[in-house]
Amino acid sequence: MKLDLSSLRKAVESLEKTIRVVDDNTFMSRLNEDQKEAVRAGVIQTFEFTYELCWKFMRRWLEVNLGSVYVAGVSRRQLFRLGAEHRLLSDVDKWMEYHDARNETVHTYDENTAKDVFETAQKFLVDAQKLLQALEAHND
Repeated sequence: MKLDLSSLRKAVESLEKTIRVVDDNTFMSRLNEDQKEAVRAGVIQTFEFTYELCWKFMRRWLEVNLGSVYVAGVSRRQLFRLGAEHRLLSDVDKWMEYHDARNETVHTYDENTAKDVFETAQKFLVDAQKLLQALEAHND
């Protein structure tokens, strides 16, 4: 069964666009601190959504290709290990860092946490793109 990856593709593209805005020093230099914070918050929110879609699509692919019995009830780390075993991702520990960052945004919000998650979101983009490419390559 072929997965419809269009929503994941759109989420990854959206994260790429929001990060591109933040990386535009000319644009960012024209903003006041409240506006900069709003833009960074947009990156964090897009990271949250994209991360959620990434792991859910990975799980869905594993369910379809391995069988739901292999995926049901596994921890997130085990899910990422299965994903790595099937060449959907390469670094389980990095994905656990993304998971932890995502959880931080749900349970606490302060300036330091926001800064850490923002930096993680920028690193996450490359791995989200790689996961999307792997899912597309293995989507029969």
